[in-house]
Amino acid sequence: MARPSPYPQHFARVKYTQPDAAEVISRALLSLYNRPLHAVENILVLCIGTDRSTGDSLGPLIGSNLKKYPTPFRVRGCLDEPVHAANLAAVLDEINKNPPQWTVAIDASLGSIEGVGTVNIGLGSLQPGAGVNKNLPQVGDAYITGVVNVGGFMEYFVLQNTRLSVVIKMAEVITAGLLAAFSPSIKIAGHP
Repeated sequence: MARPSPYPQHFARVKYTQPDAAEVISRALLSLYNRPLHAVENILVLCIGTDRSTGDSLGPLIGSNLKKYPTPFRVRGCLDEPVHAANLAAVLDEINKNPPQWTVAIDASLGSIEGVGTVNIGLGSLQPGAGVNKNLPQVGDAYITGVVNVGGFMEYFVLQNTRLSVVIKMAEVITAGLLAAFSPSIKIAGHP
């Protein structure tokens, strides 16, 4: 569970159920990247979360979805090899041996009842674990968070009782948005 740090304004936000959600995500990422697309191999998509919690599996689901395609950008974090609180520092040390020019950090988040299902895209880093009071390193030059459930009380219980269908569908839309932005030749069925 993440929170943008130091709490920048979201550049864009969209409900994953909106018909053009993947396009909104793609446009926002391209606006934030603001560099020629010929160097996308220098982009890292860092998918944070764990496969042991339904609500916190958004990042690993996106990573697994992306690994199905021959993307020109790097992807870290998936269901088989999640990046989570216990290994984040070690993964960041490894990444820093060959640092990317630009990192998109992705994580699930908790929010208000009205915000559930919202995808937030912004410039700045994420503070992973902040939603469950963990002190982890900040990551990313840009972020994508998906509000998977309501926060504010018993966060661990809420994460375990998050609807898997919401998380899977949100992961599909975010995956389509990332591919449309940085690998437009790859098309996902059901997404423009």
